[in-house]
Order: sequence, then C-alpha cells, then structure tokens
Amino acid sequence: MTITSPQNEKLKLVRRLARRRRRDAEGLFVAEGGDLLDAARSAGAEPVELLSAAGEDLGGDEVEPALLDGVSALGSGARVIGVWRERWADAIDPPCLYLHGISDPGNVGTIIRTAAALVGGTVALGPGCADPYGPRAVRSSMGAIFFQPVARAEPTDTPGPRAALVAHGGRPLEALGSPATLCLGSERDGLPDSVLADCEQRVTIPLRPGTESLNVAAAAAIAMQRISSPGSAKMAPPANESSAENDDG
Repeated sequence: MTITSPQNEKLKLVRRLARRRRRDAEGLFVAEGGDLLDAARSAGAEPVELLSAAGEDLGGDEVEPALLDGVSALGSGARVIGVWRERWADAIDPPCLYLHGISDPGNVGTIIRTAAALVGGTVALGPGCADPYGPRAVRSSMGAIFFQPVARAEPTDTPGPRAALVAHGGRPLEALGSPATLCLGSERDGLPDSVLADCEQRVTIPLRPGTESLNVAAAAAIAMQRISSPGSAKMAPPANESSAENDDG
C-alpha cells in the first residue's frame, strides 16, 4: 500500500535524521537519489528503510510524491530516499587523511570522495568537523561514504609519520613523499599548535602571488594526488624551522 499520511513512522524517521543529534543517537543516516542507492548497493550496504515515490518502481515502500518531497533535503524533491546504518572504521589504516575543525559538510564529503578515488586508507575526523553522515556531506561524497572508511579520532590516534599541510612556511609539496597521515585544518583557522606539534613535517602548496590560500578540499586533492603518484619522494627529515604559519593549504 502507498503511504498517504505525513504521520507515518517511516516518514517521521527521515525527518528525525535531519538532525545530527538524532543521527548520533540512532546510528542511522539518510541518502537520497537513485545514484546513491546504486552506490550503496555496490558497496554491499542495504537500506534499513527505502521509500520511493509512488509509480517510480524503485523498490521499498511507495509514498505519495508530495509527502516524499516534504521530507526531502533536496530542493528539487526526491524520487527515492533510503535510511542506512552508519559505519565507522574500527582501525585507522594508512594513508590516513586527518581532518581537524573542517566544519563545512561539503568539504568533508568532497574530501571523502577524493580519498576514495586517489588513496583509499581512512579519513579520520577530529574535533570540530562536520558530520560525514549529514545530508550535504553524503551528497558531496557522491556515494563514496559507502566505500571509504571514516573514523572518529584525535590526532595522536593516527599512524605516523604525520605531515601537516599549511598555507605558508612549509617545505615544498614535492617533499611530501608518502606520510602515513596527512593532517588538514580549515582554510580560515588552519591546524592548531597542538596538532602541528605531533607532525614530523609541514608542507605548503605554492600559490601565485596575491593568493592567500586554497579551499581545503582543493588543497587536499592536490596533496592526495602527490601521495598517490608513483615515484613520490620519501618523506623528508623534519625541518628545523619554527616559523611555519598555523594555517592549511
């Protein structure tokens, strides 16, 4: 039968999971659209609940289209909405991308997507990071959230050696080599001194004059491409300099 009441418990669940507090409490998250449904199933993740617009023949429970649009986080509405269990990595495997204070969910999702494409390993989320299972992050990951392991971590939980990507004052990116962990902070605030102190190396992406910094997801992509490139140099010895700025690339 088609769901015709906005008070249906499955629709209520989707509405609840729009809030991070409820996602954390229930260990569930929402992903919308046939592309994310396909990605989840390719990763072997079957939905806990699946709701599709009546007449779309996409499986799960059929819902009156207006009601499905009413719980959708997409401006254009949704043809299918699924609820999945969150999956968090038990171990942090290198190469690890450690994110600190990256509060924009679009950046978090894009970094997860790029890590899945270029390096694998684990994306570790430190204090102040956006929820990787929030709707914007899930959408920005383009389904990579179902493939790419993510973990909650403090910087010292990550494997060494560690390299920090900083906006200014670090060694050239060519010196990056293949660290076990690459640490990134927000574009505005960068990495705190406490995280920098745990890193054996600091590297900087060279920019054209007059350019202060890069979006953190773009900087992460450039650095990950360097890590994944065959023939990358081994990580250089720690620098003796103490003047590197507390910022990300």
